[in-house]
Amino acid sequence: MPSAEMTPPGVYEPEPERSAPPEPVRPTREDEVAAAGSELVGGPIGRYALLGTSWWTPVRIVALVAIGMFALGLVQKAPCYHSAWFFGASSQYTKACYSDIPHLYQGRGFADHLVPYFDRLPDDLSGGMGYLEYPVLTGVFMQVASWLTPHSGGIQHQEQWYWFVNAAMLMVCTAVLAVCVARTHRRRPWDGLLVALAPAAALTATINWDLLAVALTAAAMLMWARSRPIAFGILLGLATAAKLYPVLLLGPLLVLCWRAGRWREFVQAAAGTAGAWLVVNLPVMLFAFPGWSKFYSFSHDRGVDFGSFWLIWSQNSDHPPSTDFVNTAATVLVVLCSIGITVLTFTAPRRPRFAQLAFLIVAVFILTNKVYSPQYVLWLVPLAALARPKWRDFLIWQACEVAYFLGIWMYLAYTTSGDAHKGLPTHGYQWAIALHLLGTLYLCAVVVRDILMPERDVVRRSGDDDPSGGVLDGAEDVFAFTALARPPRHAAPYEVPQVEWGRPEAAPSQGRSL
Repeated sequence: MPSAEMTPPGVYEPEPERSAPPEPVRPTREDEVAAAGSELVGGPIGRYALLGTSWWTPVRIVALVAIGMFALGLVQKAPCYHSAWFFGASSQYTKACYSDIPHLYQGRGFADHLVPYFDRLPDDLSGGMGYLEYPVLTGVFMQVASWLTPHSGGIQHQEQWYWFVNAAMLMVCTAVLAVCVARTHRRRPWDGLLVALAPAAALTATINWDLLAVALTAAAMLMWARSRPIAFGILLGLATAAKLYPVLLLGPLLVLCWRAGRWREFVQAAAGTAGAWLVVNLPVMLFAFPGWSKFYSFSHDRGVDFGSFWLIWSQNSDHPPSTDFVNTAATVLVVLCSIGITVLTFTAPRRPRFAQLAFLIVAVFILTNKVYSPQYVLWLVPLAALARPKWRDFLIWQACEVAYFLGIWMYLAYTTSGDAHKGLPTHGYQWAIALHLLGTLYLCAVVVRDILMPERDVVRRSGDDDPSGGVLDGAEDVFAFTALARPPRHAAPYEVPQVEWGRPEAAPSQGRSL
């Protein structure tokens, strides 16, 4: 029987009004450094500017800027490409254009068509390494680049081409990285410019193959932000198959899902990570175990090396710490810091954002590690842009990293130039190490402050909760140490949209509006 409330024929009810999508955050309106920098391209965007009417979307601009900066990094390597990689003991250091890529083309058997992990490397070629000391997916990346390299002409010609092919492949990784970061926070695409314009990233992009894992990790975080935990896990597993550090992100995710009660999504993410990692590693593990395990044995047996505070200790001690001691101490430090991050997560007045904890755990791993290579900054750049998208703090940190980038090459120039002593002596290099460690610690301190005082968090001041959190974004708290969690004592009087997170019925101490 027809309802008495049916609309008569010929009469149309108006469609319900749809709420307008949230306005994108304009960094030139909330960040004084971004506003000042925008004067180079015409100044801050106007109040009545029409957005979304041009082909030049923020994501496309960010991607093109990232590619442009990557190209500038290639130009910076030009002196090495022509001569310094091949002639002179220290010229590649004095010109600050060193890269592992051309040297490992012959040193890891690619020039001789040896199969990574399966074929043992001659000792005179590899310096006794035996097998390729990189994770499997990175080895696949290196092998594909070798297949694309013309195996004709002299060895120098082949090494030049190998570096150039790798650079092209790493440029694709750079574009993927920039796009993923720009799209992770829906209302903050311009934060991707932090990654695109990061000077330390441009300088270190082609030192090694880290960009592969960094791009995969950024893609994984984008999938988590879109509430796709299985896709997140698969991409994170692939990233872990390229470099070990991405698996650390499961730790912060565990405690965040614990606080929010999102166990199903965490299990899906962890299962996807394990499954993808096994798919890549299991064939090599089963049929070439000595070659597969080389990465792990090398990481364990490697002594104290460049960039770490352990090196400062070793160089200033009559009894430097042994490798076993450093391995144990570094592990203990990571565990203690992880416990601290867990306590911070459960006692923070608001549940921390995923990007904040991801940045902290990776930074802890790097800071306590026995080596802090200059390209490791790539691991932190996208996480820093998502955790603390504030230009002032980001540039302070980047300045410290650029100073270290110059410092390590000047130190190596000093140690390889004989009696000429070109470059930076040992104590000068130790100051460079201290500077870049302090720069990373500074950014960690600012992120921790944002967690304890969420009204100081740039992202939350704009009215969002956790835009990279996916299912955690706006979710209710299920478990927290409410007796310890409290509003920050030093609340700044910011005028921002009123937003509630967690339980709607929560008391003011648990659900304050920013």
